[in-house]
Amino acid sequence: MKTVAEREKQLRDRMAYLLANMEKIEAELDHPLDKDGEDAAIDIEDDEVLEDLGNADKLEVRQIEAALKRIEDGEYGYCVDCGDKISEERLDLLPQTPFCAKCAENH
Repeated sequence: MKTVAEREKQLRDRMAYLLANMEKIEAELDHPLDKDGEDAAIDIEDDEVLEDLGNADKLEVRQIEAALKRIEDGEYGYCVDCGDKISEERLDLLPQTPFCAKCAENH
């Protein structure tokens, strides 16, 4: 069973990783497109994939920020919908989750 402090460190470490990854994605997206038609099409496809990855990272960062706020408020580990305790197993898999397994099915 992890302590709240251990969960907070895990969340902060993950957020640092995501922010660094987002910087790499931004740097990659800033490169000029290849002028050759076929290569340009591949570059555009690659950029779309990178943008999707960046958007997923941004969403996860927002979820982590919300989890850190719940830690600060003393509400971490409790479902924001029903107020029940979130299982340790669920928090091990998704430390930023705001929902117990039952309420997550409804979202």
